Amino acid sequence: MNFFESQDVARRNTRFLIFLFFLAVLSLVLLTNLLVLVMINYGDTGAVTGAVMREQLNYSWQLFGAVSLGVVGLIGIASLIRLQMLKRGGSVIAEMMDGVLLVNPGDDHNKQKLLNCVAEMAIASSIPVPPVYLIQDPAINAFAAGYSSGDAVIGITTGAIENLNREQLQGVIAHEFSHILNGDMRLNIRLIGILHGILVLALAGRMILYSGNRRSRNKDQAGLLALGIGLLVIGYLGRFFGNLIKAAVSRQREYLADASAVQFTRNADGIAGALKRIGGYETGSIVENPESEELSHAFFSQGVKFMLGGLFATHPDLEDRIQRIEPRWSGEFLNETVPESQGEEDGQEQVMGFASKGIKVDPEVVVSQVGNPDAGHLLLARRLIGSIPNKFRDAANEPYSARALVYLMLLDEDEDVRKIQLDHLRDTADLFVFDSLEALLDDRSDLRREMRLPILELSMPTLRQLTYQQYQLFMANIKVLIEADKRISLSEWCLQKYLSKHLNEVYENAHGEPKYGNIGRLKAHCAVLLSMLAYCDRKSTVAPVDAFSMGSKELGLPITLLEKSQLNFGKLNAAVNALADLHPLKKPKLLKACIRTIAADGLISVAEAELVRTIADSLDCPIPPISA
Repeated sequence: MNFFESQDVARRNTRFLIFLFFLAVLSLVLLTNLLVLVMINYGDTGAVTGAVMREQLNYSWQLFGAVSLGVVGLIGIASLIRLQMLKRGGSVIAEMMDGVLLVNPGDDHNKQKLLNCVAEMAIASSIPVPPVYLIQDPAINAFAAGYSSGDAVIGITTGAIENLNREQLQGVIAHEFSHILNGDMRLNIRLIGILHGILVLALAGRMILYSGNRRSRNKDQAGLLALGIGLLVIGYLGRFFGNLIKAAVSRQREYLADASAVQFTRNADGIAGALKRIGGYETGSIVENPESEELSHAFFSQGVKFMLGGLFATHPDLEDRIQRIEPRWSGEFLNETVPESQGEEDGQEQVMGFASKGIKVDPEVVVSQVGNPDAGHLLLARRLIGSIPNKFRDAANEPYSARALVYLMLLDEDEDVRKIQLDHLRDTADLFVFDSLEALLDDRSDLRREMRLPILELSMPTLRQLTYQQYQLFMANIKVLIEADKRISLSEWCLQKYLSKHLNEVYENAHGEPKYGNIGRLKAHCAVLLSMLAYCDRKSTVAPVDAFSMGSKELGLPITLLEKSQLNFGKLNAAVNALADLHPLKKPKLLKACIRTIAADGLISVAEAELVRTIADSLDCPIPPISA
């Protein structure tokens, strides 16, 4: 199953989940009405007869409607409130679990190892590096949470970083990145909201019982107590079936994530070793936290003990998962932490990068790698990170200097324009930001083109720490810097587009849903996008009209190349934003068309790769780093 199919399956699972939720709510409505009807007759006669029941059913439709509306409203409001709270992103869920944001690892080898693994996985996957939250718990477990890659976080227990070596930790992180890439996180959040709504009836019953117990226990209170008990039973019955739904939805996704982790790292020993270590570890993976049951389906391994064991288990048995990864497994778990392999942390593997004139690309291969990185991309990510000077890597980890680093990328080569830009920042930027920028000015020449996107990805956890006011000023300053020379370059557009997409997901809760199942409805936007790509390579031996023709042929749409005078970056933004709302299964053809157009001469340069990867990122189709 490729990235686009996984995204489509996640969408279909969501629709199926909504259908099951509807059935669950309908059942709760009927049971609650039955309870109220019994209570009315119990109060009138002390017993319920068939004749009385039929009589009540004949004249109580108004009551039935009122009770039904009340139940639906209660469940719906509770679910919406929970979902609205979780809409702020994965950090909310991590904080629910008492997670602490890991910013500066200091001299702690385990924390640094964790941050290195997460950064490498993110850059290999071409998504923003997610913030990492450390949960003080001896269990070995982890989770990914959020609505999208832009607001995702990784939560991991202290037990995991203390008891797993780098190879095993890498397998766990790769598993979690699979959930981020395949759209599982959004499904997980919706499960939390839906099950919270179902449980609210039980909470209402508990409140009624508490209220009844505080009052005098006379005959008048007996009905109230019975109502409370009834609602409690109905609510927990709903929770029972809700947990069955959660378990059924989750298990198959875990197998897929395990398989993706093996492909990502090209190392079955990593994730298999982590699972074996959980099996041989006294504490296992059970997380002792009041919120862990609500999040049980998002963990790497079974995080909660259930009374009925496997019936409610959100994860397959450890033995089953290990045998699928390692068919010849002996059945023995790991009772001790396996020492690190020598050289695991050097991060200096050599992977060929771009040739000076560009590299050959095959659109079919590039699109097949979307959301589906492999070990080669992981090695390339380590090389890219290692090539970034320490001063830039350090700057990316601090909120003031991270903003300064972005401003540094936008400073113009022309001295007069650069003076205008610096004067503006001196007047508007935070004093510490401007001081950080001045400290970096002499190092501008070390900031090579191929470092720009990895640096932006590394900076994202830090930029997500800004206040809303700081974020607004930051984006406003970026706009002024770009417009200082009265024109916008493709590289400036790429930087602004990348930051606005991923920071908007955090600060503006901008999470779209697919709207278009027919790409033909967006052919005007396709014409704009392919025309921009056809004109962008001035060194190509292929004429723009021929490059455009290659792309439009891939799309199979009757579109024509637009004149340069008809194009601008406003139209490009509108086109990319509209095309992002395509159905997942319609996007591969669009991406292939983009690559055929921009690489019409068979080669792609660093600048062209940055552009096409930014466009793909805006379409929620992350293309891993492209190399020879």
